[in-house]
This record gives sequence, structure tokens and C-alpha cells, in this order.
Amino acid sequence: MARKTEQVTVGRRRIEVSNLDKLLYPGGKFTKANVIDYYITISRYLLPHLRNRPVTLKRFPEGVFGEAFYEKDAPAFTPDWVKTVPVPRRETPGPDIQYILINDLPTLVWVANLATLEIHPFLHTAAQINRPTAVVFDCDPGEGANILDSARVALMLREVLQGLGLDSYVKVSGSKGLQVYVPLNSPVTYDETQPFAEGIARLLAQQEPKLVVWQMPKRMRTKKVFIDWSQNVEYKTTVSVYSLRAKTHRPYVSLPVTWDELSNALKSKDAEALFFTPEAATKRVKQLGDLFKPVRTQVQRFSGELRRYFQQQRVQTSKRSSAALKPYADKRDFQKTAEPKPVVARRSRQGSRRRFVIQKHAASHLHYDFRLEMH
Repeated sequence: MARKTEQVTVGRRRIEVSNLDKLLYPGGKFTKANVIDYYITISRYLLPHLRNRPVTLKRFPEGVFGEAFYEKDAPAFTPDWVKTVPVPRRETPGPDIQYILINDLPTLVWVANLATLEIHPFLHTAAQINRPTAVVFDCDPGEGANILDSARVALMLREVLQGLGLDSYVKVSGSKGLQVYVPLNSPVTYDETQPFAEGIARLLAQQEPKLVVWQMPKRMRTKKVFIDWSQNVEYKTTVSVYSLRAKTHRPYVSLPVTWDELSNALKSKDAEALFFTPEAATKRVKQLGDLFKPVRTQVQRFSGELRRYFQQQRVQTSKRSSAALKPYADKRDFQKTAEPKPVVARRSRQGSRRRFVIQKHAASHLHYDFRLEMH
């Protein structure tokens, strides 16, 4: 099928867009043109939250029900005018990852034309990759739970945080969960924010064991809400405020709501009140402005008491990790079962620089693993 392309002018840039009539969400017949139009309309509110933050793109070339992939390394065909920032790889050798920075409208239109439905930024900026500007609690309902259960947990989180003298802000995820953000915008590291988030999640799980879980295994989440504290680390991203989501046949938006709206939806048992279409989202921001602005501007600090707690948690975690790994290390003989070095693969057709390795296991049953670098 021929690829239909045309040129559009965005600011001072001429951008090639293609297949604008391609259906990306069957519900409401939401096309690629609609996706681009939405991101242009919402850009005034979205771009300040993305500025100078490395982002991972979640692309859906064949639509929301087609094959999708996360892309963190800028494709080989990225225009010279699109800003990128090099970030060292974690633990594995290889060139730096070239993350895209969506700092202006032309870049936003360009990534939207790649069928990027979801935009996932880091909690830090490119200038200080170990300094998050906020803490995030991702309230993720398991099987048998829904967004109203997440709302109950979010309100509990807010109460605990208020007791610590910290303001928080909430946004619906555009799916069945939501996220609570604690703005910091002050000197702090992930070594402090992650144990803080984990400690709060554990506390609520102890107080409300029938509703809240803080552990990772999915089998523990049935009819409960998992407070994902692990997002508070330099290599994980969270869906951006005002980003589209690609979870159902209809497009919904990750959008900030007020605490009163959350309480009212819970009291009236109205889950639908916490889902917003692109049309509803754009109308809402024109009326209310950016409810999430304090997340990028408000300055808050951890107390000295909290900082001492973080130090104690790091020491205890280090000891537990060493003890847990010792039996494994004692059993392995890497002279007999040395793992192969990664092999650099050709670039994928999407333009990324992903690598793969085929690993032979010299175990009781011979088998092979195929490991493909994704994110």
C-alpha cells in the first residue's frame, strides 16, 4: 500500500506527515490526524511538563490493537533539529542511549506522526539524571479492583503525606489506575525518594491489608490496589500528564483531577467521571488551566528526620541484598557456565539500536534464551 505523505508547517519547521487517515483507535474513528490535532491543541499545557526531560515513546504503527513497542533510543531517521540527550546504559556495555527531548511543538508533531500514542518522561531532567523533581505513587488496581478502589488508596496517600507536611496532586492514568505526585523541585536524590515511597506503601499495606499491597508479585494483587513505589528510580518512566493512553478501543487521556472530584466520584460510585476523552480534556484545560502546574513549580523538602530514615533504609536494604544473593553466588561456577558477551544486532526497521543475545544454559536440561533489548 502506498504511503501517503504531505508537508505541514509547524512554527518554522516543515514536517513530513504520513497516512493521516489511518485509524489508530476504532472507537470514535480516531485517526492519526486526530492524534496530531490533539497533541497540537494540548501542547500549551503538555510541553512545560516535558521540557528537558528524556522521554520514552510508546508507538502503535498499526493502531491501538496492533503491535506496539517502546522506543527510548532516537530512531536513525530522527531529524537533526530534534534535540536529543545521551544517557549512559545501565550495567550493559554499549553506546549511550540518545533520548529525545520534546521541548517544542514541531518535535511533538514529529513524534505524534510516528504513531506515538503514549509519552513517558522520567522524573528527572537531562541536566541532573539522579535528581528527581517529584515522588510518584502509581496506584494500580489488580484483577477484581477498579479505578474507584485506586481513588480510595489515593485519598489515603494524601492523608499520610499531609501528616508529613507534604502537598500532593493526583491524575487519572487514562486507564483503570491513577498516580499521586509529590512535587519536590529541591536537592534530593533517588536514593532518598525511593525508600520514602516504599515506606509509605508498606505503611498503607499494613493499615489496609484487604485493599492495599506493596509487593511486586501480581498474584498478590487480586481485588487490591498495588502502590507501585518502584517508579522512583532513574531508569523508569511514568506516563505523562496530558498524554493519550492506548488501553482500549477509545482514546482516553491521563489528566489531573482535584481531590474533591476524586472524593465525589468515590461517594457517587461514578467511575466514568474519572475517564476523559481528548475532546473532554481539551475543553477542561481551557476552563480550569493546568491543575498539575504545582508539580513542576512547587518547592518542598524532606525533613532531617526523614533523611536519617532514608540512610537507615539504604543500609538495611544493602545488607538484605547481600545476604539474599550469597546462596546463589556460592552455587554458581562461572568457569563452567560463563555467560556470553552481548552481540550487537543490526538496527531494527523502526530505526532503533536494539541489541540481542542468544544464551546457552549449561544446566540440568539444556536450553537457550533469546534476549532482546527493549527498554
